[in-house]
Amino acid sequence: MSAAPTTRPTVTEREARQVAEAAREQQWRKPSFAKELFLGRFRLDLIHPHPLPPDEDAQRGEEFLTKLRDFCETKIDPARIERDARIPDEVIDGLKELGALGMKIDTKYGGLGLTQVYYNKALALVGSASPAVGALLSAHQSIGVPQPLKLFGTQEQKDTFLPRCARTDISAFLLTEPDVGSDPARLATTAVPDGDDYILDGVKLWTTNGVIADLLVVMARVPKSEGHKGGITAFVVEATSEGITVENRNAFMGLRGLENGVTRFHQVRVPAANRIGPEGAGLKIALTTLNTGRLSLPAMCVGAGKWCLKIAREWSAAREQWGKPVALHEAVGSKIAFIAATTFALEAVLDLSSQMADEDRNDIRIEAALAKLYGSEMAYLMADELVQIRGGRGFETAESLRARGERGVPAEQILRDLRINRIFEGSTEIMHLLIAREAVDAHLTVAGDLIDPGKSLQDKAKAGAQAGVFYAKWLPKLVAGPGQLPSSYGEFKHGIDLSPHLRFVERASRKLARSTFYAMSRWQGRMETKQGFLGRIVDIGAELFAMSAACVRAELLRSRGEHGREAYQLADAFCHQARIRVDELFGRLWTNTDELDRKVVKQVLAGSYEWLEQGIVDPSGDEPWIADATPGPSPKENVHRPIR
Repeated sequence: MSAAPTTRPTVTEREARQVAEAAREQQWRKPSFAKELFLGRFRLDLIHPHPLPPDEDAQRGEEFLTKLRDFCETKIDPARIERDARIPDEVIDGLKELGALGMKIDTKYGGLGLTQVYYNKALALVGSASPAVGALLSAHQSIGVPQPLKLFGTQEQKDTFLPRCARTDISAFLLTEPDVGSDPARLATTAVPDGDDYILDGVKLWTTNGVIADLLVVMARVPKSEGHKGGITAFVVEATSEGITVENRNAFMGLRGLENGVTRFHQVRVPAANRIGPEGAGLKIALTTLNTGRLSLPAMCVGAGKWCLKIAREWSAAREQWGKPVALHEAVGSKIAFIAATTFALEAVLDLSSQMADEDRNDIRIEAALAKLYGSEMAYLMADELVQIRGGRGFETAESLRARGERGVPAEQILRDLRINRIFEGSTEIMHLLIAREAVDAHLTVAGDLIDPGKSLQDKAKAGAQAGVFYAKWLPKLVAGPGQLPSSYGEFKHGIDLSPHLRFVERASRKLARSTFYAMSRWQGRMETKQGFLGRIVDIGAELFAMSAACVRAELLRSRGEHGREAYQLADAFCHQARIRVDELFGRLWTNTDELDRKVVKQVLAGSYEWLEQGIVDPSGDEPWIADATPGPSPKENVHRPIR
């Protein structure tokens, strides 16, 4: 049995945090609705009236959606993709001809130049036909070569690579390694300068699109040396370069058509001209790319919610139990109401965040992260409820249903396909920490040195003075606000009254800020270890953001004469459901089992409960938990298969 590699950088917890901190955007140059929400300031003016795309952008987007819908209905066979665990080459070729590879690429490079709003609508549409196809397009454009080059590439790089990405070349993003996930400080893949080139060595894991990719964005560590700042750096790499081996095409519980693999680099020569940005900027590039790139996942979650609602409605009307449709039994009806209201809210969150991204007036790093977090969690819950509504048929595969003469509803498949979204591009647990860090940024800016053990007494005294000034102005504003005035937000009353929900959001926002301040005062430097508390703080913020977006979207639809009455009904239902969840989360901030759980975990790791594991067999074998990723030539066959 081979041992895990021993050549990886050894870093302390503090060093790892410093790497992550250096990579995040330090400044807030634009307003942020979500940031203000966490600070107890309900800035409805930042999202209402709901921003809208220019007419020409909407027209171009709608025209493409029409073509894409026809392609999805006539060219994509989702059952075949699920059965063969592969997207047919002709489907990928058809997507290239349609221009789908270049949805987000500017027209001057041969792309379609769609807005974020319409790019997301396209992903929701194609993802409803096949989540695997949606994942291919998303990975290519949201985090693959096009987006980093759009934000950080030189003009020469854009001229060289973007036309290829728009029409012919599939791209992939390579950051994760067998022993490196959300802790990039331990990144082991190296890029050693050699004249006008860099020499890449290392192994990358879970390379979505990597099996069929033509171009790769690779994150590698450049050693510090004379003339080289060093640090984690981003490169565009030709997938056919000598020394690159795709060693394995990975298989998963869902997204069975996903071309995701393990890629080894052995003495791969990459021109310095292919470096994106300066040395050491790789993580900042990755995180900035993800600020809007994360919106692709909730886009496909919205598509999944719409499909779950359609199936739940049709099935629950047709299926009868005890003399009436199952939808009219409260136990089932409550699930349908949850799916309908939540789908409306998810689309509201997605469209609002996307339109704000297009306008570029606001900093949406928190909004996009909340959309990803909330969308992935709620979509999975909706799919789970659909399986329950379908009963035994929900557990049966679509192929089996068809074989015995019933409609082939892939309910169990969508549950499997959606599960990865809670892990992709930042797991729920990591998203909680990432959002929490941004949410408390104002506090750390003025008082961070007070709780930093590495700071001198002089620094702490200076920070104390700054904090005193900030909190003297900020804390009194958390006592009262518009949420306590019965007349506030009266423009949201049209038959159904949504104004009480917005008043609730305003009050809850101030309560959230007070709770965060109290926790920081209580735990100080230990605050970052209170991940259960931080997760609940973020979840409350996500619910409040979704409530706000739902109300604003309902008012937009009403003002445009587009199902306004029904939109108000759905927003009202969602807000009532969300308020119950918010109240529960507030209660669990201080009444929970976090301390007890920590004690149990320590005993589990110490082996105190091994007796509880007796009476089973373990079929997983005794191979290493983490594969050996020692640099060197590959002993395996190259399974890379570019589609040409």
